[in-house]
Amino acid sequence: MNENADANANPNAPAGMGVTDDSAASEEPTPPDLDQRLQSRRDRLEAACAEEGLQGIWFARPNGFAWLTGGSNVVNRDSPIGVAAAGYTREDGLIMLTNNIEATRLVDEEVPSAFDVETHQWYGASIEEAIVDRSPTPAAADVSIDAEGFDRLDAAALRQPLTAADIDAYEDLGLEVATAVETICAELQPADTEHEVASGLQIALASQGINAPVVLVGGAERAQSYRHYTPTTAALGDYALVSVTAERGGLYTSLTRTVAFDEPAWLADRHEAAARVETTALAATQRAAAADGTAADVFGAIQDAYDVVGYSEEWKHHHQGGAAGFDGREWIATPSLAAPVHAPMAYAWNPTVQGAKSEGTVLVTEDSIDPLTITDSWPTIEVTSVDEETTIERPAIRRL
Repeated sequence: MNENADANANPNAPAGMGVTDDSAASEEPTPPDLDQRLQSRRDRLEAACAEEGLQGIWFARPNGFAWLTGGSNVVNRDSPIGVAAAGYTREDGLIMLTNNIEATRLVDEEVPSAFDVETHQWYGASIEEAIVDRSPTPAAADVSIDAEGFDRLDAAALRQPLTAADIDAYEDLGLEVATAVETICAELQPADTEHEVASGLQIALASQGINAPVVLVGGAERAQSYRHYTPTTAALGDYALVSVTAERGGLYTSLTRTVAFDEPAWLADRHEAAARVETTALAATQRAAAADGTAADVFGAIQDAYDVVGYSEEWKHHHQGGAAGFDGREWIATPSLAAPVHAPMAYAWNPTVQGAKSEGTVLVTEDSIDPLTITDSWPTIEVTSVDEETTIERPAIRRL
C-alpha cells in the first residue's frame, strides 16, 4: 500500500472515501510473473491515456476488472457491474475503489498488492459515483457514467492481442474445460434429460473454480430445430449437441461436443461440413491478422466456405462467432464489421449446419493455429479448409 495515498486522494471525496486501514492491506509481495502481467496492463493503459488525452481509465464490469487485476469483483452474477472498480491514473497508477463491506476480502483474496485500495461507506456512494469522486478528468470507464469529463471506454480494444501470461492461462483453462465437458459427455445415455446433462456440466466445471455462463444441451429433436438449444426436460434421444462457454480469471473459452447413440444418416456429413467452415475461418483469421484485415474479411471467407460445402444459406441462421478473450466473444463477425483481426489472439468460430455444429477455442498466432480445447480423450478428425491449404485437427462425433 502506498504510504502517500492519503495525500493523493481526491480532497473532494465524500466522507469515508480514502485508503483502507492496515487490516485491509495485503502484506504479500506481488509475484514476479504477476508483476510482468501488470506491467503489460500498465503499458497499454498508459499508451491509451496518451493517445486519447485521458488522465484515467476505469473498469467496473467483471471482465474488465479481471483483465486488469486478475481477480473478481463479482458478488451478484446477475449484475453487469461488480462491487469494485479497478483503474489506472497517470498521476497515481493502479487503484481499486470499493465499499467497506468488500475491501478486506478483495485485498486478501482477489487484488494484487500493487493496487492502492480506497474505500467508501456502502451507503454513501455507488461504484460509478466513487469513480467520479476519485478520478481526474478527462477519463473513460467501461460503464456509462453521466458526469462531465467521462467517456465510455472500448475495453475490448485494450484487451487485444493476448499477452504471454494470458496465453499460459488460456492453455490451462481450455484443457480443463474440455476435459470436464468430455468426461460428462462420455457417460451420457439416450434417456438422460437435457437438464440433467447441464447440471452435471455445471458441477464438473464449478468444482475447478470455473464459471459456465452458457451451457446448451440439445437432444436429437431440439438440436435440429434450434441453434441455441437451452436445456429442457426433453430426453437426448438419438444424439446430442453439448455447447459450453466457460470463464475463469476473466478468460472465456467455448466448445461444442457431439455424441451419437443411434446416429442419423445425415449427421456425419453435416458435422464435417461445419468443421470445414470452421477450419476455413481459422485459416482466414490467420491471413487477416497478417494483412491488417478485419472481421468482415474473415466473414467473407466463411460465406464462401458454406457455399463450397453445399450449404450456402446456413450462415444466415446463426452468428458465426469471432474473437475470444476476456468476453464470450470480444466481437462477433458480420459481413460489415470492421474490427481489426489480431494475433496472437484466441478465436472461437462456431459454424452450424442444421443439427450439427463445430466449435472450439483456438489460439491463432503469426506462425500457428493451435486448438486450446482439444484433449487426447476425445476422437478427432483432420479437417481441411475449402481452399485445401490448411488442415487442422477438430473434434469428431463420439459414438456411444
